Amino acid sequence: MPIVFLSLGSNIGDKEEHIRKALTLLANICKLRRTSHLYLTEPVGYTEQDWFLNCVVEVETDVDPKKLLSSIKSIERKLGRKKTVKNEPRIIDIDILFYGDCVVNTKNLVIPHPLLQERLFVLQPMMDLNPGFVHPVLKKTIHELYVHRPWAEMVTPYK
Repeated sequence: MPIVFLSLGSNIGDKEEHIRKALTLLANICKLRRTSHLYLTEPVGYTEQDWFLNCVVEVETDVDPKKLLSSIKSIERKLGRKKTVKNEPRIIDIDILFYGDCVVNTKNLVIPHPLLQERLFVLQPMMDLNPGFVHPVLKKTIHELYVHRPWAEMVTPYK
């Protein structure tokens, strides 16, 4: 099975509880292998909102990427997410970062996740899990992407 990495973020209410509930629901559709530490991160884009709590989880699944995305969107709705504006505050946000070396670029699904190489809130938790993972498009390891990025946003370990 391919190595699949998902990112989870929340910046409304009990952020840690929202992430915990999302992980519990994800465990119903895939095998959770490892979860990164939690990190508090500044919002990107719309900055007049609370900081996010973020993590990355490595999972095993034989569900194809489109069905996985559909299941993820269902989990987000179940937890109360209503997407109306890009970069808005959210109860939970779950994204497919990598699905093995799969490259998908459709209207509703892009894998690897676009711009993740510019997002410390993704790369920092990825460094916890697999710094040697090679980005299938950029052909660089997570570590290389992490150390060669001038960071604008802040990331703080949580607890």
